[in-house]
Parts: sequence; structure tokens; C-alpha cells
Amino acid sequence: MNLSRRTFVAACALAAASFAHAAWPERPITLVVPYAPGGSADALARVLAAKIGTKLGTTVVVDNKGGASGTIGAAFAAKAQPDGYTMLYDATPYSINPHLFATMPFQPTALQPLSLVSLAPNIVIVKADSPFKDIKDLIAKAKAQPGKVNFASGGSGTVQRLAAELFRQKLGLDMVHVPYKSGGPAITDVMGGQVDFMFSTVAASSPLVNSGKLRALAISSPKRLDKLPNVPTVAEAAIPGYEVYEWNGIFVPTGTPADIATKLQKAVAEALHDEEVKKRFTDLGAQPIGSTPAQFADYLKKEDAKWGEVVRKGNIKLD
Repeated sequence: MNLSRRTFVAACALAAASFAHAAWPERPITLVVPYAPGGSADALARVLAAKIGTKLGTTVVVDNKGGASGTIGAAFAAKAQPDGYTMLYDATPYSINPHLFATMPFQPTALQPLSLVSLAPNIVIVKADSPFKDIKDLIAKAKAQPGKVNFASGGSGTVQRLAAELFRQKLGLDMVHVPYKSGGPAITDVMGGQVDFMFSTVAASSPLVNSGKLRALAISSPKRLDKLPNVPTVAEAAIPGYEVYEWNGIFVPTGTPADIATKLQKAVAEALHDEEVKKRFTDLGAQPIGSTPAQFADYLKKEDAKWGEVVRKGNIKLD
């Protein structure tokens, strides 16, 4: 086959591929959420899925595949066909799990970042009548009585656990971790005074703070929250530079055609700029972002480095 003939064949193949991709999507797209229904990631994913579907002219079906701190669902998505019909909606445990599990059920290279969806800070909460009036009171007690202050979390692999561990490490405190099977029971015991404090999600705890059932001592973001303007940040009150977010982001199987990935990323970005979506996210305590794949990949590298160091220094193990 001469050069012109090979060039013609290659051009025909490229045209055929482009035509096939132009017909996408021809059926519903699955958005895998590797956590149980009802959680914050699931709630945000459902808000976003409906709007992405509208943008693409199809239906985006949320498929919850929870278990093993999100690794079961992530593995399912990683092994899916890279045809644009499967996406993964994951969260911060994606960056924590590789440092806690001896082996992972999938290779990180099997998934490619598509877009950082949102960022949500944590709130340091105590019971309403706690002797800790502010974060400095808590720190003073922990320093004066090593091992006497305890904190709750929804489990060792959660952002709330790691946020408190980073707080402990930065200040050199000796505090006791009390793990629960989920965040709900942990918050209940903080309200009841069985546990001294915890880092909790804005969505779960801000209504209880506003109703007077909990007291908020600090926020884990670098800036104060509009809905809790009188609550200082950890950075301004105790640890300069302290910053912890629970992120949500979307991935696709590696090898997804570039033109389809671009269409998906554009649909995600447009959905996150929708006023209705922005309001729903804000109501759930999350800041909608929408990034390029490169920006998300860079963010993931920083998260991996941060949580890897926290896990190693704290010798943290799964419950």
C-alpha cells in the first residue's frame, strides 16, 4: 500500500470514529456513586446528574455501589468500558484509601480525572453547653490534660477523622479517637456529651448549630462561612495555613475518547454554573467548582501527598 493509500484509509478510519462519537450519547449514562444513598456525596451527585442529563439530552442514572470506603464502586467504574457511558462520582476517601488499604481493588491509572465538582469544609462542633467556648479552650484542655480529650468520627478512613488527626498533629496534642460506624451516631454522642468534639460536615451539623443544639468552635476552610459568619476558621484561631475540605469530583475510565470526555466535562461545568444547582449545593454546605481535568489532577496530587503524610505520621489503621 503506497503512502497516499495509507493516508486515505487512515482518514476514513478517523472520519468513521468521529461520526460514531458524534452520535453519542445514544443511551442513558451511569454515574456511579461509591457510597450509600442518603449521604452528602449521594445528595450532591443526584442534583448534578439531573442537570448533566439535561445538558446532554439524555438521562444520567445514579448507581450507588457502596462499601469498603468507596473502593468497591470505584473499582466497578474503573473496569467499565471507556465509552462515555460510565462516570464515577467520588470524594476525599479516594485520596485517603491508598494509604490505608494494603492493596487496592483497582489501579489509580484505570481512572482519569474529569472535573473537581465541589469543596465542603468541616465544622468543629461540641455540645451546646460545653465548657469549651472557643477552639482555644479545647486546645488548652488537651495540652493541660494529655489523653483526656476525645473526639468522634464516622470511621478511621473518613475526612472527619483525618481532619482531626491533622489538627492533633499540627499542635502536638495527645487526644483519643472514638470511631463510629457513621457520622450520625457520632454527632448524637457529641450533642449528649459522651464525646468532647468532632469535625463534622456543614450539611449535617450547621442546622443543629443554628438551632442551638450544638456549638461551633471553628471552620476548616481558609475563609469563614456566610451561613456561620461568627465562627472563626481553624487557621485564624489556632493553626495558620490549616485547610481541610471534603471534595467531590468526577472521573471516567481511562481511555474514554477525548472528544466525549470533553463533552462530559463541558456539561459538568455548565451544570455547576446553573443557578438552581448552585443553590442546592450551597444549601448542602458545598461550594460548586467545575474544573479542567488538568486542574483536578493537580488537586488530587496535593490531596494524596497531604493525607499520605497524615496517615503515616499518625500510624492510622482501618477500624
